[in-house]
Amino acid sequence: MTKIRPLADADLPAVAELYAHYVTGTVATFDETPPGIEEWRKKAATGLPFLVAEVDGEVAGYAYLSQYRPKPAYRHTLEVSIYLAPGRTGQGLGRLLLGALVERAREIPARQLVAVIADSGDPASARLHAAFGFEEAGRLKAVGFKHGRWVDTVLFQLDLG
Repeated sequence: MTKIRPLADADLPAVAELYAHYVTGTVATFDETPPGIEEWRKKAATGLPFLVAEVDGEVAGYAYLSQYRPKPAYRHTLEVSIYLAPGRTGQGLGRLLLGALVERAREIPARQLVAVIADSGDPASARLHAAFGFEEAGRLKAVGFKHGRWVDTVLFQLDLG
């Protein structure tokens, strides 16, 4: 059984472990050192939505909103982050998480949602965001260097109006 729910403190070790997979083995994030549980606790304490996908009692993915940039004029623009556990992609969890996150962003209310997607060659994340109305807003070429290669980021934006 799949449930989308708010993050609980007990989920933090699973979230940290899941993200560490992406930090150490992929270019999906430009972090090079996995954050510890206290750093995750701080992300969760912002008051912005932080959701987990729970499948059969285990954290199978998570998604959260964060401030896009720290300057005050950006306060109505939020960044979307979604990560799924290895072996849990292609099961509709990303769609469930992003749908719930967009719904909560409308309640805040936010004006714009931005997704910064590392162009790893896998179009799944771009397709997921496009399915919810995100539009490609630009590409930053070779802005990240990880695992011996330069990586572009593609910006996607959803106008919540």
